[in-house]
Amino acid sequence: MAESPVIYLLGKLASFCENEIQHMREGREELIALRGEFERIKAFLRVADSMEEHNEEVKVWIKQIREVAYEAEDALDEFKLLLAHDHEGSGLLYKIPCCVRNMKARYRLTAAIRSISSRMKDICEGHQRLSKKLKRVQQGSSSTREDDPWQDHRADAVFVEKSGLVGIEEPKTRLTQWLVGGIPEREVISVSGMGGLGKTTLAKQVFDDPVVRKHFPVRAWVTLSPSSKTEELLMDMLQQIASRIMKPVPSGADTLDIDWLKMMIKRLLQGRRSRYLIVLDDVWHMDKWDAVKYALPNNNHGSRIMITTRNAELAQASCTEFVGKVYEMQPLPVEQSQKLFCRKTFKKNACPSHLEEICTDILKKCEGLPLAIVAISGVLATKDKRRIDEWDLVRRSLQSEIDGNDKLKNMKKVLSLSFNDLPYYLKSCLLQISVFPEAYAIERMRLTRHWVAEGFVEMKDAKTMEEVADDYLNELVNRSLIHVVERDSDGRIKSCRIHGLLRRIITSKSRDQNFAAIVDEQSSVWPDRIRRCSVHNELQIGQQNLSLSHLRSLYIFGVDKFSLYRILAGDLKLLSVLDLQNAPLRRFPVQIVDMRSVKFLSLRHTQIQTLPTSMGRLQNLETLDLKHTHVISLPIEIMKLQRLCHLLVYRYQTVSYTHYKYGFSTPAQIGALQSLQKLCYIDADDDRTNNVISELGKLNQLRRLCILKLKKEDGRKLCWSIAKLTNLQSLAVYSLGDDEEIDLQNLSSPPPLLQRIYLRGRMRALPHWIASMHGLAKLHLSWCLLKEDPLPSLQDLPSLVHLELLQVHDWQTLCFKAKGFQKLKILGLDYYEELTFVQIEEEAMSNLEKLMIQRCKQLKSMPSGIEHLTKLKVLEFFDMPEELTEKLKLEEKDGDYQKVARAAELRYGYWRDGAWDVTSVERSGKEQSSRPQDTTMKRSNLPPCWK
Repeated sequence: MAESPVIYLLGKLASFCENEIQHMREGREELIALRGEFERIKAFLRVADSMEEHNEEVKVWIKQIREVAYEAEDALDEFKLLLAHDHEGSGLLYKIPCCVRNMKARYRLTAAIRSISSRMKDICEGHQRLSKKLKRVQQGSSSTREDDPWQDHRADAVFVEKSGLVGIEEPKTRLTQWLVGGIPEREVISVSGMGGLGKTTLAKQVFDDPVVRKHFPVRAWVTLSPSSKTEELLMDMLQQIASRIMKPVPSGADTLDIDWLKMMIKRLLQGRRSRYLIVLDDVWHMDKWDAVKYALPNNNHGSRIMITTRNAELAQASCTEFVGKVYEMQPLPVEQSQKLFCRKTFKKNACPSHLEEICTDILKKCEGLPLAIVAISGVLATKDKRRIDEWDLVRRSLQSEIDGNDKLKNMKKVLSLSFNDLPYYLKSCLLQISVFPEAYAIERMRLTRHWVAEGFVEMKDAKTMEEVADDYLNELVNRSLIHVVERDSDGRIKSCRIHGLLRRIITSKSRDQNFAAIVDEQSSVWPDRIRRCSVHNELQIGQQNLSLSHLRSLYIFGVDKFSLYRILAGDLKLLSVLDLQNAPLRRFPVQIVDMRSVKFLSLRHTQIQTLPTSMGRLQNLETLDLKHTHVISLPIEIMKLQRLCHLLVYRYQTVSYTHYKYGFSTPAQIGALQSLQKLCYIDADDDRTNNVISELGKLNQLRRLCILKLKKEDGRKLCWSIAKLTNLQSLAVYSLGDDEEIDLQNLSSPPPLLQRIYLRGRMRALPHWIASMHGLAKLHLSWCLLKEDPLPSLQDLPSLVHLELLQVHDWQTLCFKAKGFQKLKILGLDYYEELTFVQIEEEAMSNLEKLMIQRCKQLKSMPSGIEHLTKLKVLEFFDMPEELTEKLKLEEKDGDYQKVARAAELRYGYWRDGAWDVTSVERSGKEQSSRPQDTTMKRSNLPPCWK
């Protein structure tokens, strides 16, 4: 992959030519010529990258281009860093040596550019023949089947025998019912999921099913891979349809243009009173779907279009446009994975007992992916079953097996196709994920801030870089390359991960392309000239000579203190990302302040207590993450960090229901940090509070603001400041104590983008402006003790999906009215000691999925009308009367249990002896009315419903 480094370099060259080139006496022509050479090469790099894996000559050429691009980037970055350093001082005695250094720096840059230009010229002249070939491929004149990486992985999936399949019956039955049942109008059935799940295999089994064949007299199967031409696809479809209806293809059809072919297909399908089924297999992009969809008419005879795709967005869009359903393919569950594994590895026999542990470990790495299970089974089937060492070698060296074993070649190709189809910026983002350990749940905001700091994210319209990065993440999710582990209640991704085998493939690509390397027990030799490095586990670096001067990013996972300081002592002047989350640190490493290029610095979950005044040197810093450290104040020099976007300085502790939050004392002139987008959590109880609250109104880029220990008398000033924060999306305000009052009534007009509000403290009345917030998605109210019932003011909020209420009002009876809270998905009620009765009217909270009730000691019966919550998935009771929780343990004939039996998860728990005793009510079998069974576990870290 060379496209990404070249494009990023061109961006830096453009900036340099605009701002610095006029100061160069020599080397201007070489620099301009070098920029032009890279511009010319860029046009061929997308094609070259697609040919890299199966053409050794292209692979060598790309490697040379990539190395030269990296070398040029290093030269520019070192020069820029030196200039920035020299601009920090003042005075004659300071400026004279600076001028000398500048002259030397320009001389070094000129020499480097001349050397790079010479090398670039040699590379281009030595590959003129290759450049001509790339140009022909780009123009489409040599797109032969042997050059096409998309073709040969489809046949095996189409021709696989039913007898060799596992877990196919249930999805096949559902898809068959969707096809032959339903409305007479044309429908689209989309099957989506990551590569290797068996989408094509499933679709072919359905396509060939006798019931489907009988129901649809006209059927056609067309593969729409990215390399295929639209004219060829339409011609193939036309020929299949013509043969089904016993009509010849009109002569000269193969010379017609796309529009004529569409018209002919549409006439054939519309002119007959027959149902048709068209399968569009392997649809990657919307343009392919757009190219054929209007050839498929709605003939009102129950015709169907079935699509298989890795693109979840395409699957959803096609079904929305033409009406239809999406079937999301899931990995095989453990039992079926084991069945498939044993069938392929041991010829349907059971796994020998002495190999069980090894096979279980290998199967875990497949994560239910049928393609991977079959491929790895093919490798293991050739091993001697008496030789445990041979099987253990495969387990320990799966990475090298994927890289070198021909039996795994097809699996690697199928999984690599999705990567190869990505635009350059998404390739860089996906490769960067390889730095995280296997099976690691990656927090969304941590990941996207990495991408921004790395320079992978491009500015788009009026969006922030973080918002664009979120778009990138969503696109990777839609392409089935990243799996969502957890979402927030308002639908945003909270954490994600990638499939273990896909991670191995991109780890291999990262290493081969010098993009990133992992240093751990298995590869403890420090890589040379690497751009990004991730160090895992208790690694003893010893006296290795660490090559760090080219490093742009450093990630630390579980490294011992000695090795960590050895690394930090290296030459890290070009470092942009330094992620030391969970590192064994008690003091701030002084070496960090010399890393002038760093943009992202995380010391989260370390034991540091203070920051040095020299932090002011890090003037490129954009993210400072001190969450869950012991820092409670910042040096005034922090005000020099004018590019700082995210300032996170807080920690919290949870014991039972008690939550202790600790923020930090904010510099009085915080309003000068004009780039701030996220500010959490500031303490508002010191002598400078008045000034700080007023300063907040100057932070017009702020998206999230969290304030602790707010005094009642400061509420008016805070409202004035909040009114100026037109980009604010999330607001958290906590009073000085739970018995203290906060006053937010003076906010005349809330920020228009505000979506999430967290308020804790007594209030005389609910802030009047909340009831008018059409975009409010999440609302947490705690210890408010309102005199009036807030539900009538909240029930008509059109976007509210998450509501949590703790000691908000002195309810004795609580009623959720019909038609109220129509979008609500999560509801939490806590600590209502007088509450004896909850009523849910029919059509109230019609979309509620999770209900949590805690510490309501007088509530001894199930909420009346809870059976109306037809979408309820989770029901939780914590520290509730036993008369209520006992109802979940009675026989199936009990009426209260039947009211909630549709919920997939039923839990109740009590805080005892410093830990939670949590009981999950599990139902054996598939029927909802089956007898409940209790499973109890003890958890010390189970949080209540809010934090």
